[in-house]
Amino acid sequence: MITPQELIERITAAAAYDDCVVIVNEKTQANLRWANSTLTTNGVIAERTVTVIAFVAMDGGMASGSVTRTDVAAHEIDSIAKEAGVAARGAGKASDAADLARNFSSGTWGDTHHATGPEAFAKIAPALGDMFQRSQADSIELFGYAEHTHLTTWVGSKGGLRLRWDQPAGRVEMTGKSHQRSRSTWEGVATRDFSNVDVAKIDAVIRKRLDWQAKRSELPAGKYDTVMPSGGVSDVLTYLLWSAAGRDAFEGRSVFSGKDGAKTRIGEKLSNHAINLYSDSTYRGLESVPFISATASGPMSSVFDNGQKLARTDWLSQGKLTSLVQTRASSVDTQLPFTPMGDNLIMDAPGARGSLEDLVAGVKDGLLLTTLWYIRQVDPATLLLTGLTRDGVYRIHDGEVTGAVNNFRWNESPVDLLSRMKTVGATEITQPREWADYVDRVAMPPVVFENFNMSTVSQAN
Repeated sequence: MITPQELIERITAAAAYDDCVVIVNEKTQANLRWANSTLTTNGVIAERTVTVIAFVAMDGGMASGSVTRTDVAAHEIDSIAKEAGVAARGAGKASDAADLARNFSSGTWGDTHHATGPEAFAKIAPALGDMFQRSQADSIELFGYAEHTHLTTWVGSKGGLRLRWDQPAGRVEMTGKSHQRSRSTWEGVATRDFSNVDVAKIDAVIRKRLDWQAKRSELPAGKYDTVMPSGGVSDVLTYLLWSAAGRDAFEGRSVFSGKDGAKTRIGEKLSNHAINLYSDSTYRGLESVPFISATASGPMSSVFDNGQKLARTDWLSQGKLTSLVQTRASSVDTQLPFTPMGDNLIMDAPGARGSLEDLVAGVKDGLLLTTLWYIRQVDPATLLLTGLTRDGVYRIHDGEVTGAVNNFRWNESPVDLLSRMKTVGATEITQPREWADYVDRVAMPPVVFENFNMSTVSQAN
């Protein structure tokens, strides 16, 4: 197999047009999977994707076109370079055209991919085996998986880009069921290398929540003060960032569009706490790619921005909307700064302290909502979302969990929720559930939301 570096050199040399960017992603993924407290499968997956982006001068502007393949063999190099050029000429002049980055290097270009493998689980595998044995003895069924991914990205161009980044990521997701599967709960942990994964703690959390479900009561739909763990907060606020395209707001098509003559809501105070919401490629434990690697253009990205540096971007600062996601082209049109999408998301509140348990202890009467499921957008103008609760909703009375309650369908806007935060806890690296396949570098606090709208009772389990 041709090395990524040689592939990039040969494709860019074959590109008979103004510029060419080649992005090679090489990924290995190791996994353990279990059901009924028994290991079922394990293995390693290796894959490579190659994207060739052609830039062709046209009609006083620049056209772009891209082609992506799972791999490119030596005899396919000339044809894929030509195919990208044909795609660019067929697309016509690009509306997001901007000057391309040139002659910029980052990372150890010549290194090979650092593959992951079963050794990633060396620390947790014995503890998982012990947990399985204890669960079988206590008639608890465990389902889930541990997964570790290592992704290496190379970005090279005819114009002299030579960029490389290594990204490890991992997670453990565990569902526990008991009493003929009438009780069910979930716990997830995000990690880079499993050094922070405490299997005994996962076991304790699952057992405690299953015990809580021994007592069950029914509650009607309504608005409840609701404690949400950091993972649930990340599921909600990730959708907020995904909806924060600057051009959409500027053109009046999003919740961040302005009123009374203002084009956007930048500068408006959205939160009743002095929270900060930001992306930072240097955040400890969530280190991420420090340059743009875009295989396609859209509202949130532009292939013309490949190679641009990713610095810290504050989306909200002290509760005020500070930035929206901007490509260089949209920043010219909106006359707002170039603030590209980062590869992680962090929320914190200066001085905030307290764990999920501490927040529960401060609630007089309310709910503990452990996970969200099947989140969908209802109204882009308000960013109204709907979804279901899953695997445990619990009643809180006088600071203690008194038992489980029925599931609900909920309707809320993350923008509205920012203004209804009663208590904000300490920020921690966390594992979202709904967006786990798309988001793996998030740090959020647990939060108590006032009057969270449980719109209807759900019969889902």
